[in-house]
Amino acid sequence: MDINYELYKVFYHVATTLSFSEAANKLFISQSAVSQSIKALEKKLNQKLFIRSTKKVRLTPEGELLLRHVEPAMNLIHRGEIQLLEASEGVGQLRIGASDTICRYFLVPYLERFHKEFPGAHIKVTNATSIHCVELLENGQVDLIVVNSPNPYLGNCETKHIRSFQDVFVANHSFDKLVGRCLSYKELLEHPILMLDKKSTTSEFLHNLFLQHQLDLVPEIELSSNDLLIDLAKIGLGIACIPDYCITGKDLEKLFIVETKEKLPVRELVIAYNDRVPITKAATEFLKYF
Repeated sequence: MDINYELYKVFYHVATTLSFSEAANKLFISQSAVSQSIKALEKKLNQKLFIRSTKKVRLTPEGELLLRHVEPAMNLIHRGEIQLLEASEGVGQLRIGASDTICRYFLVPYLERFHKEFPGAHIKVTNATSIHCVELLENGQVDLIVVNSPNPYLGNCETKHIRSFQDVFVANHSFDKLVGRCLSYKELLEHPILMLDKKSTTSEFLHNLFLQHQLDLVPEIELSSNDLLIDLAKIGLGIACIPDYCITGKDLEKLFIVETKEKLPVRELVIAYNDRVPITKAATEFLKYF
């Protein structure tokens, strides 16, 4: 099937913005030209790709399927353009995906070092959960991701171990009766538990761990931020589960670690990249830190 690349380019911009006018602005063409290109592509593919209404545009199931293939291709072309520019302009752009927690508590010193060594390089950090980071990597939207492991979504990504860490349960002194005690997981669940939401690998890890002990983990509060979990634990709303590298000495002035009989398994931070596509010079230099 011989379809002009420009039609796919127009489709990509409409599909990612869900707006014919915004796609036209990005492509520097008229809205009418965008509409005609989409009609031409739909005719060639014999599929309806968008559902149009007066107020919004949305993808059909066929359009969603096509986007899953077109988006990585568009990002791969963009990556090639960047690498060509890098050949003449230094290391180019570093694109990293990581969670807020990993960025704040781990990545900042490495980003500072990279910036000092390559001051002309552009750094783009996309904040996302460890699960969503894998999608960003697979779609070519980032070059590297730093995520928690085990992470069943990593699949065939190439990974490098960075450091080990352990999750800990912390509470404020309204739970002083637990100081010095060593609780079983069952006893722990008698108290309100604060943890990350179900869109995180940490949540999956904890739910699976408690299921292995025939226990149903039902948290009192689920949030998307470890910092907020620490804050809520400090005011006594419950016992928060936090990676140990997030807990500082200052935090332990208001919190204490709740000991458990069954020790939480050690987890890892890993840096991952897609070895099926050429890695950028900036990403190569950043990987050397590990």
